[in-house]
Amino acid sequence: MIEHIAARTHHSRKGALKNAFAYGVDYVLTDFDAGWPALISRNRFNLWSIRDRDHGGPRGDGRGAGWFRDVLSEHGFDNPDARLLLLTQPGYLWFRFNPVSFWIAMVDGMPRAFVAEVNSTFGQRHCYFCAHDDFRPIVASDRMIAEKRMHVSPFQQVQGRYLFNFGMTETAINIRISYENGDQGVLATLSGKRRPATNRALLGAALRRPMGAARVLALIHWQALILAFKRAPFLRRQPPPAALVSDGHHTQGDPAG
Repeated sequence: MIEHIAARTHHSRKGALKNAFAYGVDYVLTDFDAGWPALISRNRFNLWSIRDRDHGGPRGDGRGAGWFRDVLSEHGFDNPDARLLLLTQPGYLWFRFNPVSFWIAMVDGMPRAFVAEVNSTFGQRHCYFCAHDDFRPIVASDRMIAEKRMHVSPFQQVQGRYLFNFGMTETAINIRISYENGDQGVLATLSGKRRPATNRALLGAALRRPMGAARVLALIHWQALILAFKRAPFLRRQPPPAALVSDGHHTQGDPAG
């Protein structure tokens, strides 16, 4: 299977210095097994493409789904019936950049574990593994907490925590990531309908939002300029974490809290 999610992302900054923005972005969801439409390819050049080495492992040296399978096994998840999916922004022509992709382990149509694969504009990557202790289904009201390990934004400290609400149904994706550091932080959302990735849909995405990931990176830098003009405190690049993967945990409570 391969699906196209014409998604909407919204970011809002918490604290005394306010900033918010929203824009459309194109993601694909795939298990790598089915035949792909002509306009998107795996491991070769195309209008849209996904390369195994871009995902699952160190940045630029990934192993794709095999890496995710190993991470699941290391955490005690050995279900042979699980479907392993990747939710990511595909590369557009020659350009690739993903602020965050998600590896998802599905059983009976429900996510049982996921890895948030976070990339920074500094060239770093860190992965946050999230699941219940018993690998029961993850629903949108579950809050999965992970301590922040990597420098992502020059306007935020490398401390605090992420709260993930991972909503995934047969028809839609609705993901909420709240970064909290005292009274500071950022709320980010990603939502969209799941639809087949047809050539028509992929061509329409290229026409509506040309340049794909390059456009996303340009928007990130534009927002950074806005924060600089607002005199947001700036933190220079920090050392990457020693480990590639860190573990999250589940907490009870109101997902909006």
